[in-house]
Amino acid sequence: MILYVETNFPMSIATGRDPEASTLLLSTPASVRLVIPSVCYMEALSALDADLKARRRFNNELDIRLSDARRNLSSQYARSLGFHLEQARIENKKLTDEVKESLFEALTQLARKAESIALSGETLQASLRQNIAEDPTDDLILQCILDHARLYPAEVKVFLSGNSNDFDTQSVREALRNAGVENYFNRTQNFLNWLQLQ
Repeated sequence: MILYVETNFPMSIATGRDPEASTLLLSTPASVRLVIPSVCYMEALSALDADLKARRRFNNELDIRLSDARRNLSSQYARSLGFHLEQARIENKKLTDEVKESLFEALTQLARKAESIALSGETLQASLRQNIAEDPTDDLILQCILDHARLYPAEVKVFLSGNSNDFDTQSVREALRNAGVENYFNRTQNFLNWLQLQ
């Protein structure tokens, strides 16, 4: 069986949004063949970069508020706020490091265990022409999956993505079905529950 995953799979592991995804990646059943479009690796790193920038902006705002609180020498609330802001800075740094480390580990595991779908010129052109998914990057990912799925008509194929806003639409589901991808799952646990019944 082919299990297609996309950028949200490693990102959900890194951010802790889908704890079962990590378990699935570390203990992939022998009957499951993980497949991911190669463009998802780049998108995951870009998403990490955006997250790190947002965390730096947050940290800068904490620094400004911490400085303000430290200037107030008479208020017990300012002292308390300063303490909590300092704790928030420390925890934000730890969380930032944890997310980065978790993503790198997830990407390393995916590179070892999953088959990567290379982006071809034909796939890019099909994506630019068809626009099945609204977001251009997600449409490119979808087109990679569709092209790959058509190469394996006899295999059971399913798609796992936490990005239900872009991938759980009627047009995307129809395109997946037409390529032989019969099931879409938005959570790893839903996929695992389904897999147990097979």
